[in-house]
Amino acid sequence: VQLVESGGGSVQAGGSLRLACAAPGFSISPYCMGWFRQAPGKEREWVVLIDALGTASFTDSVQGRFSVSRDNAGKILYLKMNTLEPEDTATYYCARDRRRVGYCSGTEAASFDLWGQGTQVTVS
Repeated sequence: VQLVESGGGSVQAGGSLRLACAAPGFSISPYCMGWFRQAPGKEREWVVLIDALGTASFTDSVQGRFSVSRDNAGKILYLKMNTLEPEDTATYYCARDRRRVGYCSGTEAASFDLWGQGTQVTVS
C-alpha cells in the first residue's frame, strides 16, 4: 500500500502544473485524501482536502487557483495548479486520512497516516 506522486517541475510565475497521486494498492474513493506542501524551513501545511463525496476544501492561499479531482477508477488523485506564484514553491505530498470513514478528520498532518514521497514544485 503506497502513494506515488508525479507531475512536479519548474514553471514560471503564472504558469500551471498538474500533479498526480497514484494509489496502486487500494482505492482512494472511500477515504478523505489530501494534498499538503512543505517549503524549506517551514512546517508542512495542508493545501486541499477532498472527502469521499467529492467535497473539497482549500486553504485560503490557493482558493480559486487550485482544483482537485479523482479518476473514476478511484486510483489517482489530481491537483491542478493554475496561476502559480513563487510562494507555491514547495515539495507537494498526497496523503490518506487515517480513518476510512469518508469524511475528513482534520487539516493536521497527524490526521493522515499514509504519505507519498513528494514531488517538487518550483515557481520562479
